[in-house]
Amino acid sequence: MDMILLTKSSAPIIGQLASIMGWIMDGIYRVLDLVGIQNLGLCIIIFSIIIYLLMTPLQVKQQKFSKLSSVMQPELQKIQKKYKDKKDQASMQKMQEETQLVYQKYGVSPTGSCVQLLIQFPVLMALWQVIYKIPGYVGSVKTVFTVDQIIGVSGYTDLIQNFITDNKMTRVQLALDNGKATSDSVIDFLYALSPSQWKDLASMNQFSGFSDTINTTAAEISKMQNFFGLNIADQPLNYIKAAFEGASIALAIAAIMIPILSWATQVLSYKLMPQAAASGDSNDTMQASMKTMNTVMPLMSAVFCFTF
Repeated sequence: MDMILLTKSSAPIIGQLASIMGWIMDGIYRVLDLVGIQNLGLCIIIFSIIIYLLMTPLQVKQQKFSKLSSVMQPELQKIQKKYKDKKDQASMQKMQEETQLVYQKYGVSPTGSCVQLLIQFPVLMALWQVIYKIPGYVGSVKTVFTVDQIIGVSGYTDLIQNFITDNKMTRVQLALDNGKATSDSVIDFLYALSPSQWKDLASMNQFSGFSDTINTTAAEISKMQNFFGLNIADQPLNYIKAAFEGASIALAIAAIMIPILSWATQVLSYKLMPQAAASGDSNDTMQASMKTMNTVMPLMSAVFCFTF
């Protein structure tokens, strides 16, 4: 049990949410496994849909707030115009009271949208943790990896760390115990390997005595990570490079479509959300910030999908 816990997030709130989501992910995998399907791509899609459905009430409230904000803007603008040139404390207090009455009239809180976003943020961070560290949350995947032979090699920690550095696996960090990588962090390292990196690992002289075991593990996890011909452990960039070397162009196109679809669907989602009308005051600054975020976030998702 301690080994499994080490691969999980220990961050406050996010860690607890990730543990709950981990139970959901593990349950989905077990159900699919019962019908003979061992596919992490499908598991992640179902998992994401379930989490999205659970977050729907928050999103409905957020969209309701955005819609009502558009309706309230004329009244809020009228109040702001009324007190535009009045900077004394009594007038400012009166303006706040009248503004609060408008919010009460429509049954919303001035901080309603922010609160919903604050709730969603740790949920999304926990979602990321579960997907990124599946072996820590899905026991059936964790058992695929056998690390006893690797950690039995003298200096295995330095060997793995050098491999991480040489392959620029910047998102993989080894957890150390008395200067040695823990077995769980070695599992996290193995789970992060792409197909070509598995081959490089098996070809290392220090691991040559059990290269067959490494290749068998690679084949088993590759089957789990295969999704319509794409290995979800591989970057789209690798498929593009492979296409120039004579590999399948169709797979390269499919790999490119993933970041494009990620960008396009998020842009569409933002476009469909009700937008508050401009008010000519500080709310305009907030609207400008939201517009910038709505432009940057889809681009970030595309970059993540392209490079992860």
